[in-house]
Amino acid sequence: MDAGVFARGLLLGFAIAAPVGPIGVLCIRRTLADGRAAGLLSGLGAATADALYGAVAALGLAVVTNLLVGQQWWLRLLGGLFLCYLGGKTALSRPPAATTARPPRGAGPVGMYLSTFLLTLTNPLTILSFAGVFAGMGPATSQRAGYAGTALLIAGVFAGSALWWLLLSALVGLARGRLTPRSLGWVNRASGLIIVGFGVLALASLRG
Repeated sequence: MDAGVFARGLLLGFAIAAPVGPIGVLCIRRTLADGRAAGLLSGLGAATADALYGAVAALGLAVVTNLLVGQQWWLRLLGGLFLCYLGGKTALSRPPAATTARPPRGAGPVGMYLSTFLLTLTNPLTILSFAGVFAGMGPATSQRAGYAGTALLIAGVFAGSALWWLLLSALVGLARGRLTPRSLGWVNRASGLIIVGFGVLALASLRG
């Protein structure tokens, strides 16, 4: 029973993390520019936010859910602006091999983790996805599962999401050694423009 609950959370976390969006593009770019550890740290920030939203949904915290969904306009605004900022900064950044200066502090481990954590939190619709899936999973999220079962489910969500980011950063890392500083510059520009595009789409959706 316990293993089954954890496995369900693992599959759910992996499935939610896998679609390539702005976080995926950012993770790929950081892996190419700074190595696998940088990509994995970025992914773990998103995995933590997924687990947090999963916990809210699994525990049935309707007040928190309604508050987040009710404030989604402002959260999407902040998320869109943040994406535009990250995309612009990424597009203008120079490849590590082409500069002798140290990376800015915001590009350090803590900054990489927090940027994706906060960015993922600006999408409160994720919590509705968790709530819908958990509602159809039966006893795994009911009161019969208890707090221990719920904790296992949430741990599975985090592990599944983290597994995706580990695989992604590892696979992208294989191509890192083949890239020249010039090609890395093009990667920065292309990924930055893609991230800005996601930000523009997020801001444009506010009209609806």
